[in-house]
Amino acid sequence: MANPVLDVQNLTKSFGERVLFHNISFSIAEGQHVGLIAQNGTGKSTLLSMLMGIEGVDTGTIIYRNDIKTGFLCQTPEFDPEKSVLETCTAGQTEHEQHLNAKQILTKLKIRDLDQPMGQLSGGQQKRVALAAVLMTEPDFLVLDEPTNHLDLEMIEWLEGFLSRGNKTILMVTHDRFFLDRVCSVILELDDRTIYTYRGNYSYYLEKRQERIDNQRAEIQRANNLYRRELEWMRRQPQARGHKARYREEAFYELEAIAKRRMEERQIRLKASTVYIGSKIFECQYISKSWKREGKEPLVILKDFYYNFTRFEKMGIVGSNGAGKSTFIKMLLGMEKPDEGRFDIGETVRFGYFSQEGLKFREDQKVIDVIREIADYIDLGQGRHLTASQFLQHFLFTPEQQYNYVYKLSGGEKRKLYLCTVLMKNPNFLVLDEPTNDLDIKTLQVLEEYLQDFPGCVIVVSHDRYFTDRIVDHLLVFHGNGEVQDFPGNYTQYREYQKLLPKASASSKSVTRAEQTDQKQASQKQSGGRRDGGENKRRMSFKEKREFEQLNKDIERLAKEKSDIESALSSGSASVEEITEMSKRLPVVNEELDEKELRWLELSELL
Repeated sequence: MANPVLDVQNLTKSFGERVLFHNISFSIAEGQHVGLIAQNGTGKSTLLSMLMGIEGVDTGTIIYRNDIKTGFLCQTPEFDPEKSVLETCTAGQTEHEQHLNAKQILTKLKIRDLDQPMGQLSGGQQKRVALAAVLMTEPDFLVLDEPTNHLDLEMIEWLEGFLSRGNKTILMVTHDRFFLDRVCSVILELDDRTIYTYRGNYSYYLEKRQERIDNQRAEIQRANNLYRRELEWMRRQPQARGHKARYREEAFYELEAIAKRRMEERQIRLKASTVYIGSKIFECQYISKSWKREGKEPLVILKDFYYNFTRFEKMGIVGSNGAGKSTFIKMLLGMEKPDEGRFDIGETVRFGYFSQEGLKFREDQKVIDVIREIADYIDLGQGRHLTASQFLQHFLFTPEQQYNYVYKLSGGEKRKLYLCTVLMKNPNFLVLDEPTNDLDIKTLQVLEEYLQDFPGCVIVVSHDRYFTDRIVDHLLVFHGNGEVQDFPGNYTQYREYQKLLPKASASSKSVTRAEQTDQKQASQKQSGGRRDGGENKRRMSFKEKREFEQLNKDIERLAKEKSDIESALSSGSASVEEITEMSKRLPVVNEELDEKELRWLELSELL
């Protein structure tokens, strides 16, 4: 391996009789972006701590290149509560560098008061300051433990771009599968006390891991199917297809029709379930809510918001931190009162609430007893039920772990146990506030499968784009200042739709379905039912018509060229010279295709 930054040989670590890993070896080369994947409790964070010299080594060697400068983001950073944000981030730098770098990175992470003491920040804000502090040291080798926790979607996408640029070497632990897919070029999987190396991104890992499972036949069939289904789903995503969909004005309503059809299909499938929920779920009756702030304008969360939630609906709630997502959930559950309006909730609704704060367990209690205190078994409907032990095993607690004491669990395992306590109560309406934080990918797959077949209603507040895409039919997007957009699709569809809209249209708000319908009807009345919007709209010139016709041909040609290149690159039959040329040509084609599709969209508005 050229220019190794880190070389690990025959590393072993155990706690008492419990062996985390045995004689594992791997190397990380300069410039590689490496993702580390493993189940909760199998030693991911311990391994990172060993690499940083915090945790001791039983046997084996860890060798760094002599001139390497490392930066480490741990899961639970500790700070001096009296120090300011700026002092925490910029120790050892000049005053000019402090203000310049700090302001740039902290602003992206939405930390704006540089003089605020660390003790006044929330846990999420402290984690973001810790991330900023690591990035600002400009290390050669970044080691990141769950860097996307406590980041909203906008911050995650910024960090994605920041880490993808440049030639820094990165080793990270993260459950964010889109993040892994777009940032990492190598995946290390810690499984069954050993380590496997996959030289590709997350999609490649899924495919090669499945091959390993098929060849070794060491995994149970259920786990096998989970990864196969996920690989198939990954291949259907927009980034895996030949070219983007070209949405016109009616794209929003087409998506709405698709979402409605999916919900109707689910209703037919789930009506046979024994988990009964009536036709009336809840109605937000013109809700307004704001928070008073000393010396500032009130923070508006909702303003005259109306929404009627339907049976078997699966809704995602996304938006920036502080936009009001959790407040909306707490008002729905009666934990916060709206300033105006009310929630009218159906009599048959039984909420199950998974909060960010989590449940406090008795440390001296056994895992199985925590669940048995709630119920001895859970009814899954259609004659199916699981005992408490079977349910825990379904969520990847082994029989041995079930009879362990709670204090022996890792942080991720405690979050998973908390999730099991919520589900074991057999609610018919699940409200999940950031359920993916600290859960391993395999647990997320099990949870996704469970929610897809859940015979009730679901609301998910999450910054995990992959998870949200697989679960929800539509989104409430909290833009802040009381603006809430109802979008009929998942997060990837929402982002694609945003990219293809003109800037003015993309930034305009859409508060409710009722309001969208009113706007559409009013527009059609004004234009006599025509889609062109009225007599005064500028018509396409002869030159523009010719350009539009040529764009159609160019887009078709470029899309085919892109598809041909991607097929050739994945065929395995191309020579090194051909691969080099195609790798240079592909980004040029992508950029040209994007430009022409955007121009096509602009001109299509004049049709």
